[in-house]
Amino acid sequence: APALTAMTRPPDFNAEMRRLRKRMPAWAGRLMVAARRPGAIWWRIPLTAALMLGGMLGFLPLLGFWMLPLGFALVAVDVPFIRRPLARMLAFINRKLAPL
Repeated sequence: APALTAMTRPPDFNAEMRRLRKRMPAWAGRLMVAARRPGAIWWRIPLTAALMLGGMLGFLPLLGFWMLPLGFALVAVDVPFIRRPLARMLAFINRKLAPL
């Protein structure tokens, strides 16, 4: 079987989260790091729900569709089978964002 190259290898969820965090404001990046810690489940769940609800109401002022991927990223911390498709979505988003 041919070896997987960087272009054909499935994206890594944690690597894509690190790439995305570099593009966030510092406070948001720190919040995401803290929320992804194993002991933070008690405030990760309400934060996830708030991000996803805000993302669904993204057409309203102060909310935005950008909240949905972050909500899914927090869900993926606790639901492993979501990580692979989410890693592909985050890789797409990271490619579309302006390079640092």
